[in-house]
Amino acid sequence: MDEDAPLRRLRGTEPEARHANPRTPEELLDLACRLRRERPERTAAHICELLRTVGGWAPHERTLQRHFVRVGLARSESRPKLAFGRFEADRPNELWTGDALHGPVIGGRKTYLFAFIDDYSRALVGYRWGHAEDTLRLEAALRSGIERRGIPEAIYLDNGSAMVSVQLLRACAVLGMKLHHSKPGRPEGRGKIERVFKTVRSSSWSSSIPARSVASTR
Repeated sequence: MDEDAPLRRLRGTEPEARHANPRTPEELLDLACRLRRERPERTAAHICELLRTVGGWAPHERTLQRHFVRVGLARSESRPKLAFGRFEADRPNELWTGDALHGPVIGGRKTYLFAFIDDYSRALVGYRWGHAEDTLRLEAALRSGIERRGIPEAIYLDNGSAMVSVQLLRACAVLGMKLHHSKPGRPEGRGKIERVFKTVRSSSWSSSIPARSVASTR
């Protein structure tokens, strides 16, 4: 009796090994990695939202989380949680916090919202929509706030390329403003402006901003 016959029959019915190709385009994963490197505090859910705004589609956040683990960009969840006391400036114009929000595509071009909030009053003192995330648009938002509210004692920004330029540092020195930056991966001090941006993202802003309201400063 051929003892191997049943095994040969079973081998003939075995399904072929699958060779699945990744469904998420490589360029989209590269963009997600750039967004994570730019601001390590961004969650996979937030990055998905940015990708969806830019291209109209994004993979599931778990797909990005797994990809970040593979390429060494996973956020550290094991470090101990630190307790931060509630901070508030003592007077208006003592501290303005600025940041940039990735906005919708208008007329085929990506938009960005630069805004500054007064830490004491929670007032949006200056803001500007633009087609580029650069120092020129950031300074336009800061200038609009200074024209309305006066010169702040200090401004607080993250470490994005638009916010660490020599041009901005020189402007602050001329106006007598202190320039502070948050530590990479430590966004806690920008909670007030992030809360404003969360409200903006949850509104119908993507369909209600007219193209003429976006700054065309060159």
